[in-house]
Amino acid sequence: MRILDGIEELRAWRRGLEPGATVGFVPTMGALHDGHLSLVARAREAAEVVAVSVFVNPTQFGANEDLDRYPRDREGDAERTGSAGADAIWFAREEEVYPPGFATTVDLPPIARRLCGLDRPVHFPGVALIVLKLFHLFRPTHAFFGEKDYQQCVLVERMVRDLDLEIEIVRCPLVREESGLARSSRNSNLTPEGREVGVALSRGLFRAREAFDRGERDAARLIAGAAVEIEDPRISLEYLELVDPVTLAPLDAVDPERGGRLLVAARLESVRLIDNIALGGEGGGA
Repeated sequence: MRILDGIEELRAWRRGLEPGATVGFVPTMGALHDGHLSLVARAREAAEVVAVSVFVNPTQFGANEDLDRYPRDREGDAERTGSAGADAIWFAREEEVYPPGFATTVDLPPIARRLCGLDRPVHFPGVALIVLKLFHLFRPTHAFFGEKDYQQCVLVERMVRDLDLEIEIVRCPLVREESGLARSSRNSNLTPEGREVGVALSRGLFRAREAFDRGERDAARLIAGAAVEIEDPRISLEYLELVDPVTLAPLDAVDPERGGRLLVAARLESVRLIDNIALGGEGGGA
């Protein structure tokens, strides 16, 4: 695997690929875990060339968020990415990505200001900006995103469609730890007790799925059942919403064919955790 240094080396590497080669791209913020590696494996199946970027993007962090605490592991990331089958990895440098005088922003539709965007207003504009810039640099044919960040998937797909980018966005399933906790780089900032407490989020989602599978369709009752499992004085719940899987609009009831997506965000030990689960639709109960 090749470790690329700087934007010009990245561009030279991209120009040197065979014309017409399919390029699978996995953008990450590093501290890679099995969830990230599943994206690399999926890219390896779908594309002739697989590239990964690592960049803790400052524009998607607001004031007093965990930019400085976000875990970083350059050596481990390179080793794990190579073992997973990537052909190249680029560790971006902030001074190159956002040089002095950089002033461009990306405006997003109103759904970016709901759910995670409500308390983190700069987050998704920052995500869209860096993803768009990375797409221009890597020029992938396919890009792979995990469904743990479900709202992000929806917004990236919308951006690609609206801007007529010739990139296929491939959603990949959320990966969980053995306990059920959704895998996240931020999990490393939890204490052992916090990891145990945090399982309440997935337990609540699983309870809602069980109720849905038994025939419950009312959104309020599905949410209430999940909330019972999540309730814990150590967990500060930000939101627990059942939404349309495409528009992210809140649902009153779930149409089994169209489905719904139950999403949760919470803070535990100053760590922000997110999780979600599909109810019906193409995602079934998975």
